[in-house]
This record gives sequence, C-alpha cells and structure tokens, in this order.
Amino acid sequence: MSTLNDTPSAERVHIGFFGCRNAGKSSLVNRVTNQQLSVVSDVAGTTTDLVTKAMELLPLGPVLILDTPGYDDSGALGEKRVEKTKEALRRCDAAVLVTDCTRDLNATEKELVALFAQLETPYVVAHNKCDLLSDTRQKDALYVSAATGEGVEELKNRLARLAGVQKSVPLLSDLIDPGDFVVLVTPIDAAAPKGRMILPQQMAIREVLDCGGVDIVTQPAELPKVLENLRVPPRLVVTDSQAFETVKQMVPDAIALTSFSILMARKKGFLKTALSGAAAIDRLQDGDTVLISEGCTHHRQCGDIGSVKLPAWLQKRTGKDLKIELSNGRSFLSDLAKYALVIHCGGCMLNEKEMRWRMRTAVDAGTAFTNYGTAIAYMQGILPRATAMLPEGEALRPKSE
Repeated sequence: MSTLNDTPSAERVHIGFFGCRNAGKSSLVNRVTNQQLSVVSDVAGTTTDLVTKAMELLPLGPVLILDTPGYDDSGALGEKRVEKTKEALRRCDAAVLVTDCTRDLNATEKELVALFAQLETPYVVAHNKCDLLSDTRQKDALYVSAATGEGVEELKNRLARLAGVQKSVPLLSDLIDPGDFVVLVTPIDAAAPKGRMILPQQMAIREVLDCGGVDIVTQPAELPKVLENLRVPPRLVVTDSQAFETVKQMVPDAIALTSFSILMARKKGFLKTALSGAAAIDRLQDGDTVLISEGCTHHRQCGDIGSVKLPAWLQKRTGKDLKIELSNGRSFLSDLAKYALVIHCGGCMLNEKEMRWRMRTAVDAGTAFTNYGTAIAYMQGILPRATAMLPEGEALRPKSE
C-alpha cells in the first residue's frame, strides 16, 4: 500500500536488465542494488520470472529495477517467458543489455537492440565478466564485473544520464497558484479501497500541498456545503469521473471543473489522443467491439465502472448493439484491429512509457483510444468544460473564446 510519503511504482524510473541466459544479468542486478534481489547460479536460465524491486538508486533517485528472464529461452515455457520479457520492456524508461564480454554480440542480443530502437528505449550495453577478459578492450565500451564490482558505478552514472532527462508532467500543480483552494471530490462507496484512498487522489493531495495550495477533500453529498462556506471560490474542483453528472450540477460554471482520470491522461501523455478518441463513441455501429481495459487487477463488484457502468453509458449514448470485451493487469493485446474503440482506465498503476505504448498500439491499428474520464465527460456533454483549463482542451473550446 502506498502512502503519501512513498513514490508510487508507476512514478518511478523503470530500468530493465535484459540479455541472454547466463550473461550474468541477475548477478549484475544484485551488485547494482547491493542486495540479493535475484537468485543466481552457474546454471543458465536460473531467472524464470520477472523480478522487480522499488528502491533509491543514486544518483538517479527512486527507481523500479526489473530483472528479466533470458531472452534466448526456448521451448513452450521459454517462449512464454520471452513474451513476458517483451512486456517488461514496454514499460522501461531505460534498458541495460548485459552481455558476456568474452564473446561478440550474438543474434539474440542484436534482436534486443532492435527492440530497444523500435520502442525508443534508451539503453546501455554492459559488457559483463570483464574480470575474465584478457584481450584489449574496445574504446568507449562499458565493461563491468558482477563478480568484482568493476564498472558498476559508471553503469549507475550512465543510467542516470539516460533516464534523468525525463521531465515529469505534473498532475495539477501547474494549474494552480500558492494559496489557491482546490476541492477534491472523492466518493467513498463499495468500490473504494478500504482504509485508504486511490492513487490519483493521493497524488493530487500531495501536489496541492507541495505547491502551497489548500486541499479540501469531500464526498459529493457534502460538496454544496463546502462551496457555500468558502468565502473565496476554489480555483479548481477535481472529481471522480463517476460523479461527474452529480458534481457538475453543484459547481458554478465560473469554477474550473475536471476529473482525476482526465488529469491522469494528461500526466501520462495521451490526453490529446483521448480527446479525439472520445468522439469515436458517436461513430460506433451495431456489432462494433469495444475493449474496456484497466491497468490494475481488482475484484469486480456490483456497479463496477468497467464492466457495468461504462457499457450502460455507451448503450444509452449510442443506442447500438455493441460487443464489450474486458481486459486488466499487465497483459495488453498487441493487435487491436478488431476493436472500434479502446476505453482505458486512467493508468495510475502504469508508468507513462507503458501507457503511451498502449495508446500507440491502438492508433497504429486504426483503433480509437480514450480513457474513462474523457469518455464519461464526452457522453455527459461536459468535455469542453472539463478540459477548459488545460492547454490540450483548446480544440474543444467555443470559437468565440
């Protein structure tokens, strides 16, 4: 469970270690993290499942380390492991290709380099086992030894330079000024996590505090009283998307209103696509298939937004006989051509790299892509208002503005 003091895994820099079996990936990961994170042995293929570790890695800061199975694994089970390795790569902000420096790059390692390029993942090649090397070393190449620690600090420094250029997009702190009041409408119902708040709500609370604003957290029923008792109107009201219909009637038009999900789409870098994708709802036809996808896994309850509420809203808006398919967790189809539309959650449990890959997968297949909050606001006719304070909402504003 995340706390307000933790850096959520989705907000950490993801660094993956890739390579062939017995190249020393796990040993190098243990050396870099200074922990026995992965089981190691001289037997090729000891790492059979993805291993992850959230930690502070100086000089980079909060990171998520991913130790992957050998990419040259074989057999039916090996092929599944290779596919899981590909899934891990899709969310990596930087990659380390661990090779055995006593030999040249092989075909598998060259294939990994090609994958790095395809996914636009910056990478560094770590020539491992340099303690066994007697030949002359290549100029500018990075030689490391998991056994002795040679080159590990240089590897950390190179990773910091590779991943450190990323600019984190704020959730809402650039939309407010110090001293502003921000009202966060957070319904507490059967689907709310017991004893805690969902991640976007936590993130919003922390960002408002960090930039000198004032958080006011309430449920929809108490919102009118909150607004009535504030002598100064809030700069912004942010609501759970499911409560848009109720909240929009309570908040005067002069007060900016949006949702956590719309802000998450902005933060994850796909809001413009989500805005154009929402318009595809009105182009749906009888027999079209819509994929409703979530990045996390949870027990679906009565009234679940993905399996119950969104399909009902789609039916009401379109009047069409649609086929609805659901997906959740890390698995995401790489071929989306059969779908007319993908409606994704806000992606709070997925990092920006993976969310943008999912978006591109849809766009490349000619499939419209949007997210929960954007779709709900569109179907309820308030998308222009819900994006009016965002630069990405320019195209939705009336021409007279």
